[in-house]
Amino acid sequence: MQHKVYSAIVSAIKNGTLNEPFSTNDFKNACPGFGMGTYNAFLYKHCRGNKGGNSELFLKVGPNMFRCIRPFKYGL
Repeated sequence: MQHKVYSAIVSAIKNGTLNEPFSTNDFKNACPGFGMGTYNAFLYKHCRGNKGGNSELFLKVGPNMFRCIRPFKYGL
């Protein structure tokens, strides 16, 4: 699946295992099985206003704290 990491985050939010706002550590605990680099970079890489022009999936709401942008993207 192309959006595997994002899908895991959205699923964890929907089933209540990940509460918003969440940290990278919360993400790691709720969505095990991804490489350490994923947990350390994915949220920042896809944060609103990211410098790389990547898809904007999250809002940074505090130091290392994020919320998903609604509505969820990619039909999730």
